[in-house]
Amino acid sequence: QVQLVESGGGLVQAGGSLRLSCAASGSIFRINDMGWYRQVPGKQRELVASITINGNPNYADSVKGRFTISRDNAKNTVYLQMNSLKPEDTAVYFCNVQVLRAVWSPVTAYWGQGTQVTVSS
Repeated sequence: QVQLVESGGGLVQAGGSLRLSCAASGSIFRINDMGWYRQVPGKQRELVASITINGNPNYADSVKGRFTISRDNAKNTVYLQMNSLKPEDTAVYFCNVQVLRAVWSPVTAYWGQGTQVTVSS
């Protein structure tokens, strides 16, 4: 099995910063893409940012220039640095990792438990 542990959420004023972390552990041969999604009540979960195994990032238009995704492959950890936060960034943030548990196994997606980010105006 694979476990994901998220940390770093909280309450911050508009214009402030937070850094989210998500560490994967367990039966892991390799992690392909890693990413962060967010969800607010009544809406679908949306992609915030993702990063390939080679470190190539992809961002939602709404966070470009404010958020930075990075990863540490040695630690199986993905980070999301969030700057210039806005009230509309308020959501539960989930990490997602695409894992190969063995060289012959299919890629399996795993989700973190979610961490609340609240931005006050």
